[in-house]
Amino acid sequence: MLTKVPRGTRDILPGDIETWQFFEEKVRELCRLFGYSEIRTPIFEHTELFLRGVGEVTDIVAKEMYTFTDRGDRSLTLRPEGTASVARAYAEHKLYGDAQPIKVYYIGPMFRYDRPQAGRYRQFHQFGVEVFGTSEPTLDAEVMALSLVFFRSLGLTEFTLEINSVGCPQCRRAYRDKLQEELKEKVDGLCPDCADRYDKNPLRILDCKNNKCQDITGDAPLMLGSLCGECDEHFTAVQEAMDALGEQYVVNPRLVRGLDYYTKTAFEIVSPVLGAQSSIGGGGRYDQLLSTIGGPDVPGIGFAIGIERVLLALEAAGTLPEAGGVLDVYVATAGAVPAPVALRLAMDLRGAGLAAEKDYLGRSLKAQMKYADKKQAKFLVILGDEEMQRGQATVRDMKDGSQQDVALADLVGYLAGQVKEAK
Repeated sequence: MLTKVPRGTRDILPGDIETWQFFEEKVRELCRLFGYSEIRTPIFEHTELFLRGVGEVTDIVAKEMYTFTDRGDRSLTLRPEGTASVARAYAEHKLYGDAQPIKVYYIGPMFRYDRPQAGRYRQFHQFGVEVFGTSEPTLDAEVMALSLVFFRSLGLTEFTLEINSVGCPQCRRAYRDKLQEELKEKVDGLCPDCADRYDKNPLRILDCKNNKCQDITGDAPLMLGSLCGECDEHFTAVQEAMDALGEQYVVNPRLVRGLDYYTKTAFEIVSPVLGAQSSIGGGGRYDQLLSTIGGPDVPGIGFAIGIERVLLALEAAGTLPEAGGVLDVYVATAGAVPAPVALRLAMDLRGAGLAAEKDYLGRSLKAQMKYADKKQAKFLVILGDEEMQRGQATVRDMKDGSQQDVALADLVGYLAGQVKEAK
């Protein structure tokens, strides 16, 4: 047990981490272009934040949270999602007093006790954005467009944006009554989860993937037919903004999302390359979340993307980038050349901004060259007795195998130029 990770978790090792870094670099680059700043919140919060913010009858809160009591007898929970934590930070630090809107993004681990499966872990990672301070419909379009641009920047092309409006508390209350009336005589035919949702959260029944439940609710009234005037106008304006951007989308009137805080716009991005578990990200508007957790009455919108899910989709689509070599130069020694000479050269190369490494195991020259190739070094420097006597080193281009003798005094500058040219 001491040498095995807990079920539902994983180590991200060298060779894999470079792909994650590629993902994170894309996140930061794109968020900068869209005007988002990074935010980092604790990985655990007071349990009440999620009970009130996410909703006590959601699957996340009812079944999946990692909750514990600390030594001060406080109930704390490892964050199962990022939005509630960011909303808490917005309220606590009075960011509503700054120029609005506030646009932030996060990258980090989340925790849910769930059955581990491909792309789903008990400790998983999300990239998300949150915007507070306006309910303007074109912001909804921008947030959705950001997610689509991000997927394309990764090389993923097979995905669909599904959108819906889940209304506001006022029109949703009337729709809830209508839906319960429609399903009143059919509850016994629903799956156990949906039967339980009938009283607690009937809208989630529409989102059930159970075939029997889908058949039962096939003729049920839909939220889009019960929207109040304001919600209907907002949803129309969102679609007009998406049309103006030229972005493709599908209106899915059964799309609900699994969190209670959503209002008006809800959306999900699905990719067929993942099969039945097709969701790779989603989000929506949450105009009452801040006031629900005790903050000001400020609207918000955001999305979250599961990093593991996206990397799995990229792999399935054959577009997962290969981990590139991290070494610019490997310094190899032969004969009686002292190890400190190689160390000094490696340090000088690093000082010039080049990733450099040397041998620390006393390998033969042949073994050093093999290791340099395995580490995908761009250039190999050979320091041998004869070369040192001539005041030179041999530089090998590992891509084409060509070699060049270079004066030691010019070596760092020469390699810096070669690496720059190779890029």
